Amino acid sequence: MSIYTIVPTISTCLIVISAVLVAIGWNLAAKRKLDAHKKVMLAGAVFAALFFIVYVSRTIFVGNTEWGGPDSLKPYYLVFLLFHIVLATVAAVFGITTIVLGFKERYAKHRQWGRVTSVMWFVTAITGAAVYVLLYVMYPGGHTKPVFDVIFGW
Repeated sequence: MSIYTIVPTISTCLIVISAVLVAIGWNLAAKRKLDAHKKVMLAGAVFAALFFIVYVSRTIFVGNTEWGGPDSLKPYYLVFLLFHIVLATVAAVFGITTIVLGFKERYAKHRQWGRVTSVMWFVTAITGAAVYVLLYVMYPGGHTKPVFDVIFGW
C-alpha cells in the first residue's frame, strides 16, 4: 500500500469506528446507562475529529483521488460524492450542536437533535465507506489531485 491508499484507508476506518460508537452510545442511552453513553459518544466524537484531521491533512498535502472508473458512471459518482460531502458537513454541525446541548444539560433538546444527528452520521459513514470502495476497491487507479480539481473535474 502506498501513501495514496493507506491514508484513505485509515480515515475511512476512523469514520466507521465513529459511527459504530455512536450506535453503541445510542443503545446505552436507550438503556438509561447515561454515564457510559456520554463516554462512548465522546469517543465517537474523538474518532470523527481524528477522521477530519486526517482527511483535511491529506487533502492539503497530498490531494484527493479523482474518479478512476468508466466515464459513463462519473456523473453519478459526482452527484453521490456531493451528497456525501453536504451530508457530512451538516452532520458535523449537528454533531457539535448535539454535544454542546448535552454538556449544557439541555437534555430534551439533546435527545431531539441526537436522534436526527445519529441517523445523519450513520448515512454519512455508509456513504463515506461507499466512496472509499468506489475509489480504491472497485475502480482504483484514479490520479491524486487537489480537491477542487477532483470535485469540479478540472
